[in-house]
Amino acid sequence: MLQVRSKFRAVLAGVLLLPTATAIWLAPAAALAAELIPLEAYGELPSVEDAAISPDGARIASVVQDEGKRSILVVGRDNEVYLRGATGETKVRSIDWADKDTLLVTNTATVSLGSQFIASKAELTGTVIVSLNGAASGMIFSKNKEIANTTRGRFGVRTIGGKTVGYFGGITLDTRGTSPQWRHGRSTLYAVDIATNRARHVAGPAGEDHYNDWLIDAAGNVAVTMDMSESTGTWRILGPDKRQLARGVDPTGNVSLVSFGKDGTTILYSIEDEDKNTRWFEAPLAGGETSEFLPGIAIDRLFVDRGTGRLLGYRSAGEGAETRLYDPTHHSAVTRILKAFKGRETHLVDWSPDFAEVLVRTDGNGDSGTWYLVDVKARHASPIGFERTAIPADAVGPVSLVDYTAQDGLTMNGVLTLPPGRNAKNLPVILLPHGGPSSRSDPGFDWWAQAFASRGYAVLQPNFRGSTNRDDVFRRAGFGEWGRKMQTDISDGLAELARRGVVDPKRACIVGASYGGYAALAGVTLQQGLYRCAVSVAGVADVMSMYNTDVRESGNSRMTWKSLREQLGDPKTYAEISPRRFAAKADAPVLLIHGKDDTVVPIAQSRAMADALKDAGKPYEMVVLNGEDHWLSRGDTRKQMLAETMRFVLKHNPVD
Repeated sequence: MLQVRSKFRAVLAGVLLLPTATAIWLAPAAALAAELIPLEAYGELPSVEDAAISPDGARIASVVQDEGKRSILVVGRDNEVYLRGATGETKVRSIDWADKDTLLVTNTATVSLGSQFIASKAELTGTVIVSLNGAASGMIFSKNKEIANTTRGRFGVRTIGGKTVGYFGGITLDTRGTSPQWRHGRSTLYAVDIATNRARHVAGPAGEDHYNDWLIDAAGNVAVTMDMSESTGTWRILGPDKRQLARGVDPTGNVSLVSFGKDGTTILYSIEDEDKNTRWFEAPLAGGETSEFLPGIAIDRLFVDRGTGRLLGYRSAGEGAETRLYDPTHHSAVTRILKAFKGRETHLVDWSPDFAEVLVRTDGNGDSGTWYLVDVKARHASPIGFERTAIPADAVGPVSLVDYTAQDGLTMNGVLTLPPGRNAKNLPVILLPHGGPSSRSDPGFDWWAQAFASRGYAVLQPNFRGSTNRDDVFRRAGFGEWGRKMQTDISDGLAELARRGVVDPKRACIVGASYGGYAALAGVTLQQGLYRCAVSVAGVADVMSMYNTDVRESGNSRMTWKSLREQLGDPKTYAEISPRRFAAKADAPVLLIHGKDDTVVPIAQSRAMADALKDAGKPYEMVVLNGEDHWLSRGDTRKQMLAETMRFVLKHNPVD
């Protein structure tokens, strides 16, 4: 049985490694148990955002909040600090090791585009090399003037002849004029010598109206190429000798290369069949018959060897989910780890190549987010990072899954978060539908839900039809149901909690972001008599406008419009499901919050809703988050959003 206990001593004032398990769990609770946790403690970006273990297991790199600033931190097993540096205004998305002495930091930035582009802004991705041994550091492609300083996909990091080589998609520039210009937006594949940051051409871009994907084998060769036509949906997968391994047609483009098989002689790819079921297939690299991979098993995650691209194992989805690794020793180790953390949401984040050490993140009941380094051989886990030290275990509201049945008999569930220390009876309630809508809510620590619970609200996060927490049939049940059954699934969850006596249905508000923001607006316009208020963060107000914008910014891709029509239904019906069109029927006050730099749902959506509510004489407020994107990536504006939301909800749906 794996034992969970403290191992390391303090480093960096408790940012990454904290003194002891006793000091961590008892001291904050004793100091704060009787106090109301400040709201900003929930809105703060987590103290640890990502972490990775070096290939030799000697060092841990992490993205942390250090004195209110995002920083990169590298600490050794001996607690020696190898790197501590602020990232500035960069929005860091992930951190990985290229080799034992080099980090790859992925970030994004909202960039204004020129007149030659259809969209006015885009969120561009960059990859930064951070060397710990004096080798070249800097942005990938920054030493190649003929390549734009943005990476369009990472296709693996390999060790070739003793050198570390990364494979990245890049945008080739035309440098013949006075200033470099994009030739087109299609990716070229480059191999980058990580030590020198010099790139060489590996594979050319796809043809016009096509896109490519690649698999790189352990020797650094392009072993597999997938070519997809965006106009017809015709796709082909070609082996190393350009021999066709598989082909088909999918007008919505739901075809993906996944990885090599477990022994490296096959490749895996996923498709959606005619019934819109996601299926996985395995094809021999040498050519031959393709077979279905894990038929009948819904796959939640695949584990892939970072050095070879080969499959290590998988985790199934849905109830009774299991994690299986093909290596018996590795499987035994992971099984013990998951058993040790039973009762919490447990995520395997990273591992050494031999699985001797594994990084794990947990959250859920009594846990506001904890990072552990597991020593598999010694069978113990050391807490190395705490996301929210200001929120002790006894201040975390209880989290559970609630099963219920929709009006048409479809069974589903939602995540219920309750106020800590209060009886679950006749509580005021917040309905908090997730974004996506092809996403899901899991029973972990949700900072937004916990903020409401800390103020006395029950919070239900419904996994309405179209969510990805069940099978493909449940996901497909959401097609064409925006504003219809997906919307009543949310209010059916409210009715179930009322039936159980947990909440007072007359004291309900609906709050959400992205698709959840759409659902919040629909809850007081397409529906009536249910909610005292609605808060929409980056929500869609006009479905036809969203459709037209997405199609236009895709370059009028047939694949995009087919995919959108599949999800939304016939465009002739979009007015029927657009909250802006029904602003005059709004029966509760509305708060609109939107990031000014949102490139996913343009701020014009909220402004259009505000204008419609104003014209109809309905009560509303609008808050613009300057410099914020769709994902609330910045700490100050995230806290601003939370403060404005809480103020509004407390005003219109007071706890007592």
